[in-house]
Amino acid sequence: MKTFLQKRKYELLLAALIQHLFIGIVVEDIPFYIEVLWPLNMVFLGLASIGVFIEKGKAKNFIKNVLTILVIALPVLLPFFKEITWFMKLLNICYVIFYFFIFLEIFKFLTKPSYINTDIISASACGLLLLLEAFVFMLQIFAYTDPNSFKGLDYSSPAHTFIDLVYFCSITLTTIGYGDITPNSYQTKLITSLIGIIGQFYSVVLVGIIISKFSSKTNTH
Repeated sequence: MKTFLQKRKYELLLAALIQHLFIGIVVEDIPFYIEVLWPLNMVFLGLASIGVFIEKGKAKNFIKNVLTILVIALPVLLPFFKEITWFMKLLNICYVIFYFFIFLEIFKFLTKPSYINTDIISASACGLLLLLEAFVFMLQIFAYTDPNSFKGLDYSSPAHTFIDLVYFCSITLTTIGYGDITPNSYQTKLITSLIGIIGQFYSVVLVGIIISKFSSKTNTH
């Protein structure tokens, strides 16, 4: 099992991120999504991230395990505390830390000298989706603190808010920007600007990394 998790770590993580972000495409029962699927999604994501931290030291694994427990346990409590502002802030802060922690490990792997292969491609996609996840939960902190932080955001349930912010962050990272959801406070306007800048920076750096790895492989032949 450990060997499988280590060998397929990036493919598993990528699959877990896709199903967590976009499972709303096929699931229309929002209460079921919140109460059942969200915790199960996080169990899958927690297991999928194990391979990334194999042989990374006890300290990193301890931090990752604590964060994993939190991101699984907090959604389970969500139906009971979703109306409490401080609980929603705590949930979102834990998720931001969790995703950025994994992202940093992925980015370190991408910058190491090596040839381009399927791991590089999968890890690159993981990096983009981890950024997307982190930004979604970062913006949720402001959305739950001040409902007027965004125009066009659906606050009818935590799942609707999450799905709307996945959409908003996706079109911001990809610089599409339809404008149906817009930031409405100076904090969210600045963070949205930062999301666009970081998304472009990641894309440029990623292209450079892939080209350098491809050139290294070409030069060896």
